Amino acid sequence: MTDFARNPVTSRLTASLRPCCHDAVTFSFEKALDRDAPPRPECDRPGRSGCPFGDSEGCRERMYHPDLIRHPDACPALVLNADYTPLSYYPLSLWPWQTAVKAVFLERVDIVAQYVREVHSPTRTFQLPSVIALRQYVKPSEHPAFTRFNLFLRDRFQCQYCTSPAELTFDHVVPRAQGGRTTWENVATACAPCNLRKGGRTPAEAHMNLNRRPYRPTSWQLQENGRSFPPGYLHESWRDYLYWDIELEA
Repeated sequence: MTDFARNPVTSRLTASLRPCCHDAVTFSFEKALDRDAPPRPECDRPGRSGCPFGDSEGCRERMYHPDLIRHPDACPALVLNADYTPLSYYPLSLWPWQTAVKAVFLERVDIVAQYVREVHSPTRTFQLPSVIALRQYVKPSEHPAFTRFNLFLRDRFQCQYCTSPAELTFDHVVPRAQGGRTTWENVATACAPCNLRKGGRTPAEAHMNLNRRPYRPTSWQLQENGRSFPPGYLHESWRDYLYWDIELEA
């Protein structure tokens, strides 16, 4: 049982697995969020297993759907901006199901797509959202923060001297001992061996060539780079919004 007592919107939001073939999740909302909704549908032919949805063919089909056997914690929602583009590609903009459900009831987002996985209250059935879109457009900043992660993303997680993706660190092109500053334009991604080889010298002094001179990226450039690094798992309902502009196959 998970306690969500600190949630400012719900006074009690509990999730528990029911001992039936649907592995349903139940939750309760405070009365302030309780709106008119049709009651949970019941099967008129309860099955021998005790499942209220029965042993019909339709029940068996739903029973074995991949979404139904997935725990709700493994059902994040892809968050889109109001223009239906992801807020972020890398890391991918995902919200846990509790945050997504809260945003739906606060009317801050629209549901674009849903999982087959459901959660239940005493009076309603609610499919977990798999894709949601903000109702108000969030304008991204023109330039991203200067962080190690964003630096690696700018350089596509490759050493800028040998293109190795291993043991990455960052290198001052003009060494600090020679007045080099820690800025976008003077820091490049480098693997540990190349960084050690270069030492406190400039690339010219070390006879090492940079594949690309460091530059200050825009947020759009980082997002474009992030599209090259999809996460290990992509729900099928996300794909149209992550790769909407790819060339279609003939």
